[in-house]
Amino acid sequence: MKKYQAVYFLILANLFWAGNYVFGKYVVSEMTPIQMTFVRWALAILVLFPLAQVIEKPKWREVWKRWKILLILSLLGIVGYNVLLYEALRFTTSLNAALVNSINPAMIAIFAVWLLKEKLSLVNGFGLFVSLIGVLLVLTRGELLHVFTIHYNQGDLLMILAITVWTFYTLIGKKMEKLPLIAATAVSAMLGLIVLFPFFLVSGFSYHLSGTATVGIMYIAFLPSVCSFIFWNRAVHTVGASRSGIYLNLLTVFTALISLILGNPITIPQILGGVLVVIGVYLTNRRSSASKEQNQPA
Repeated sequence: MKKYQAVYFLILANLFWAGNYVFGKYVVSEMTPIQMTFVRWALAILVLFPLAQVIEKPKWREVWKRWKILLILSLLGIVGYNVLLYEALRFTTSLNAALVNSINPAMIAIFAVWLLKEKLSLVNGFGLFVSLIGVLLVLTRGELLHVFTIHYNQGDLLMILAITVWTFYTLIGKKMEKLPLIAATAVSAMLGLIVLFPFFLVSGFSYHLSGTATVGIMYIAFLPSVCSFIFWNRAVHTVGASRSGIYLNLLTVFTALISLILGNPITIPQILGGVLVVIGVYLTNRRSSASKEQNQPA
């Protein structure tokens, strides 16, 4: 694949992930986070398993032999991150959630230095600081001096917990480099469904969803869960993980644009915070060995 095609794939991947935040805000009004996560991946595996077979032709027995580590990854990335994300969307805006999520590459870099002993340059460290200021601008609505006194939005705090979970998912996921990616995701999703199934049964799920919720959950199941995953990994194979990681900043930009189109207001602190997060994450990823391996949001 040519480099310009890889750029298109990266743009589309982040556009679809942005839609997960926006449409998730609408769907969560009719479905619980557990219901959304279960239905999303139940639909997604109907495509993931056949795609893995066609594209990767994996040795399924070898993939299933790694079920223990895949179960851990499932609990973190398939179940934990998504349930926390959709729970956060009950209390905060899709844009705020995307802005907080933008610090995730920087958080991954911090934990990679701490746990994996990877190196972080002075420029990278400055980028972390700038990103932190940007997120604090969003969380405090521009009142940085009140950082220790204001009452934070529960949804924003849940997003911080969500990206912490995703950080550990990313670091642990580095051990799975030898497994075919689509097949590993399909098996992880299946294991996540097994874990969620008892909770889904007692959740009181109603099959009488509105047209908006139905379209939203179908979108979430197929575009962010399947298409973005394939586009992202094809592009990473062409341009490399570190360069691809910078494109994750587009997620926030697309979320803001979609929110504006749908008539949701954007405040000055959100704009300033978003700009600082983008700048900070870019500096954090610049020539950073800690950011050579970036994973995509599920």
